[in-house]
Amino acid sequence: MTKATQRHGHPEPMGSGITRPMPVQPLSTRPTPQTEPMEWWDIEQVAALEIGLFPTDSPWTSAMFWSELAAGHHYVVVRAPGGVVHGYAGLASGDDEAEVQTIGVAPERQGHGIGRLLLEDLLAAAGPRRVLLDVRTDNLPAIKLYESCGFTRIGLRRRYYQPSGADAYTMDRPPNEDAARGGQQ
Repeated sequence: MTKATQRHGHPEPMGSGITRPMPVQPLSTRPTPQTEPMEWWDIEQVAALEIGLFPTDSPWTSAMFWSELAAGHHYVVVRAPGGVVHGYAGLASGDDEAEVQTIGVAPERQGHGIGRLLLEDLLAAAGPRRVLLDVRTDNLPAIKLYESCGFTRIGLRRRYYQPSGADAYTMDRPPNEDAARGGQQ
């Protein structure tokens, strides 16, 4: 019996020094990311992600996220199958307007459509309301995403983010008349 047979219970093929790659799950069978309501047990992960994403812009604390959930605002996450939060977003809505409070995506997951998925969820929750948001003027990927979803720049807030002193654009998406009519034309 060879050493290979002793180790694995079957003989290895000739040239057994070759490592076989792990099978890769085909793209068509990978789970599609989905938004889910943010729950209290997500808050610690979300707050840690917030600190990593916005360290110089007064990141939100766990208490702030608790307060948002307690107020009944619309907060969602995208989780990996194991429960790890890859992204989060929140929306506060009034009678005629809604405001995107925050959107964050883990750096290693950026560029994979999670930000768009989160934003689309918030816009659906906003319904026909006008939607406002603020975004750092140097966050070009986010600005491009917002513009592709119908947002336009309506103002500039100098030194809006603290303590970094970064400027922000205020952007809005006008009221969605299709949503007001229930999607009918």
